[in-house]
Amino acid sequence: MTITIREGGPEDLPAILGMLDSSVEWLVSQGRTVQWGTEPLSKREKAVEAVAGAMAGGTTYIAEADGVPAATLTLTDGPGSYLSHLPAPGEPERYIHWLASDRRFKGRGAGSALLAHAAEVTRQAGVGLLRVDCYAGGDRALVAYYEANGFTPTHTYTHGPDDWPGQVLARRVR
Repeated sequence: MTITIREGGPEDLPAILGMLDSSVEWLVSQGRTVQWGTEPLSKREKAVEAVAGAMAGGTTYIAEADGVPAATLTLTDGPGSYLSHLPAPGEPERYIHWLASDRRFKGRGAGSALLAHAAEVTRQAGVGLLRVDCYAGGDRALVAYYEANGFTPTHTYTHGPDDWPGQVLARRVR
């Protein structure tokens, strides 16, 4: 299987939502309903607006496995407003939003390839800090995934009325 990475655009929104829905379906099948709930994100207006907003404010990348969209992320200049209560990093950064993969491609390296690509794009832009945040509840498997891809936990946070547990992670790229 060959993984290639290309820039995405607004025309990729349906494929991206499909990847996110695939992730929700997989999480539900694993009994992990706290992270993104049980309803497909494509059916939630606020989630669709958040994905489209991140895409409009940054650069979206699609990892294709033998020409089929397999994973995605969007890179922006900072985190979402839900993290405005955390200290700013004090330097320019790039921030990863909406990393997801079509679960048919789980374990094939598309997500890791995108993270490596995001690090390289960040480095080439002359920016030394790449950050991401994720769900940190349960067994912290997602935090461990980012750690395995070169990120270090920095700040924990809770979000929303249910105190959804989150973790911010950072990676130096210079």
